[in-house]
Amino acid sequence: MWPSSTGSTASSQAPRKLFTQIGDAKDSPWRCAELGTIGPTLSTGTDASQAKALRANQEPKCVYQGQNPVSEGFFLTPEEAGALLRKDPLCQEVIFPYMIGRDLVADGRPTRWIIDFGQREMTEAMRYKPAFARVKELVMPDVLAKAEKEKAATGKNSTRWTRMANRWWQFRDYQPGTMAAIAGLPRYITCARVTKRPIFEFISSAIHPDNMLIVFPFADDYSFGILQSGIHWAWFKARCSTLKGDFRYTSDTVFDTFPWPQSPTLAQVKAVAEAARSLRALRRGIMQSSGWSLRDLYRTLETPGTNRLRDAHAALDSAVRAAYVMKGAEDTLAFLLRLNLDLAAKESAGESVTPPGRPCFISNAEDFITADCI
Repeated sequence: MWPSSTGSTASSQAPRKLFTQIGDAKDSPWRCAELGTIGPTLSTGTDASQAKALRANQEPKCVYQGQNPVSEGFFLTPEEAGALLRKDPLCQEVIFPYMIGRDLVADGRPTRWIIDFGQREMTEAMRYKPAFARVKELVMPDVLAKAEKEKAATGKNSTRWTRMANRWWQFRDYQPGTMAAIAGLPRYITCARVTKRPIFEFISSAIHPDNMLIVFPFADDYSFGILQSGIHWAWFKARCSTLKGDFRYTSDTVFDTFPWPQSPTLAQVKAVAEAARSLRALRRGIMQSSGWSLRDLYRTLETPGTNRLRDAHAALDSAVRAAYVMKGAEDTLAFLLRLNLDLAAKESAGESVTPPGRPCFISNAEDFITADCI
């Protein structure tokens, strides 16, 4: 249930329009075999640790981490958010739906809302009276108590919590870079920072991401197709760290080294985008008809046999491999490592390489941005 407000003015209506869709689908070499886990075209002897970070992937920055409020006092149930918005519609400027990793894979929507004053100084935050009063009651005492405790324990007047005490109404990690990167987009791509399955999704930019989500500020279907592909998943697994057997997306080792297709044609870009849209459409259709979450859906890939989702991933991977000019039987990791080292050498020689995201020769970005997202 989403909070709503009542009244006759526009500002007193629901705080913002959110998309509640999940997608389109079509194909990929995802196999269970005897691996005990799903995976794309897997490599058996390639040491991807030799890969080098690419400047094109780092400048400008293309991967971020979500926010970390620290205190539970910032969070609201949908009902509490609705009550605050009815009390003061101006609060729609500082109250937002907030998504965590479990929401992404299990619920398909944000289950909580959050009071986020951003980097407003205190007098600015006080304009939103009911929201500020709630944070003052629930957050301030906890922060000040921790500051005093840390001062006593360390004998120092300046500590992490004393610095927090000077801005107790703000998040510990607001992540201004993340919020600026998604502010001008209708949607962005995300995945859980720790995951066992290759699940990427579009999220409305009206939703604030938790720090356990990785944020990719791309709104186009081509970029989604590359990131959701088995090619990227193979690199992800080879280059990431692990946490209790799950894969942990690390931007410096995974994204910064991942080479994107360097010279895709317009037809190839369109093919990747269409396969990505078809994949999300299929996912959405199966989930709606079966009452499943993304997690439920992707668990089906662990069972051998014909599976429409597996076929859809195979189709996407085929389109992505064509964009890379990667031969059908070519080892994925070996190809990506060679490309990575070649691009690193070009950058060292002062040459430019194709960065992540929608290719620059595509002038009509709208043709590659659809509306579906959570």
